[in-house]
Amino acid sequence: MKTIETLEDLREQVRIWRWAGERVAFVPTMGNLHAGHLTLIAEARARAPRVIASIFVNPMQFGPAEDLDAYPRTLARDRELLEAAGCDLLFAPGVASVYPRGSEVQTRVEVPGLSDVLCGESRPGHFRGVATVVCKLFNMVQPDIALFGEKDFQQLLVIRRMVEDLDMPIEIVGVPTVRESDGLAMSSRNGYLSPSERALAPGLRRVLTAARQSLLAGNVAASVEREAEAALREAGLAPDYVQVRAADDLRSATEGDRDLVILAAAYLGRARLIDNLRVQLDANAAPQQTLR
Repeated sequence: MKTIETLEDLREQVRIWRWAGERVAFVPTMGNLHAGHLTLIAEARARAPRVIASIFVNPMQFGPAEDLDAYPRTLARDRELLEAAGCDLLFAPGVASVYPRGSEVQTRVEVPGLSDVLCGESRPGHFRGVATVVCKLFNMVQPDIALFGEKDFQQLLVIRRMVEDLDMPIEIVGVPTVRESDGLAMSSRNGYLSPSERALAPGLRRVLTAARQSLLAGNVAASVEREAEAALREAGLAPDYVQVRAADDLRSATEGDRDLVILAAAYLGRARLIDNLRVQLDANAAPQQTLR
């Protein structure tokens, strides 16, 4: 596996593969890799003969009080994991390569609507930073396919909308969430959890599972959200939000919607955990009077 830090070297390698008629799959990451990331690499390998991963801790998507400086950087270990997983090239640019004029004066990419709700409401500017850096990485790598985990469901929809709106010729593939044996969604930030907090963390998944059963039983979204928020507190987590949304565009669910997603974020010590579950209501069931 090659490790490349400059845009010029990256484009030269991609150009060679293009001349050979090879498709390129891309997995962007912020490093500190775990089994979820390696699942993305495996899926990329199944879809294209050449796989590129990037590692870049993007300052633009961190808020002033967030963990940019403390975010784990484990490049040597990550390189070994990627090579063992069959990645062909690791692109590991520095901040000055991605934002040569500085991130403060960098042209920004905004995805209205999808970026302003849920995590976007709690973390203003976060998805602007995500969309901007992913747009830049797409232009640098110029992949045929890019793969993202469904754990960050809102991020996945933001990127899909950006690609559609900007007419980028890239297939966006969502890959199911990889979980620990007790149901906790794998995340680089799980390393912030103390042993006692780690024991509580699977409560997020259990609450979402109960919320899904409640929706399937015919309960309205507002009631499900209230019960889930209370259940998170009882489980020892501090909820940021629990909401039921339409799965295609994250609008507030209405009585005619059948493809739903329950999304939640909760704090546990230093960690902010996110997770989601899809819910497919019976198309033949009578519509509820209201979901809110």
